[in-house]
Amino acid sequence: VQLQASGGGLVRAGGSLRLSCAAPRLIFSTYVQYVMAWYRQAPGKQRELVGSITSGGTTTLVDSAKGRFTISRDNSKKKVFLQMNDLKVEDTAVYYCNIEGSNDWGKGTQVTVSS
Repeated sequence: VQLQASGGGLVRAGGSLRLSCAAPRLIFSTYVQYVMAWYRQAPGKQRELVGSITSGGTTTLVDSAKGRFTISRDNSKKKVFLQMNDLKVEDTAVYYCNIEGSNDWGKGTQVTVSS
C-alpha cells in the first residue's frame, strides 16, 4: 500500500514544517498493527530512516532529529505526522512515510531549507 506524504515546502533555516501522511486504503484494524515510519532522501544520498512510531505512540528518532522533530499519529484518522522545528539546511530532502519495513513507496514531499 502506497502512502502519500504532504506538507513539504520551502522554509528558512530555523523554521518549522509539519508533514502529514494518510493511509486511507488501509482498514483501521490493519493500520493500528503497523509501526509507521518517516524516511528522507537527500540529493545524491540513499534514503534514510528519520524515525518511527508504534500504534501505542512509542517513537524513535535518528540522532540528528532528536530535540527538533516529533512524530505523532492519529489512529482514528489513520494519519501520521512529522513536526519539524529548528530546520537546518541539511534537512533538505524528499520525505516519505511508510509502513516500517515496506518497500512499496508512495510519493514523497519535498522539504527545502534555505540558509
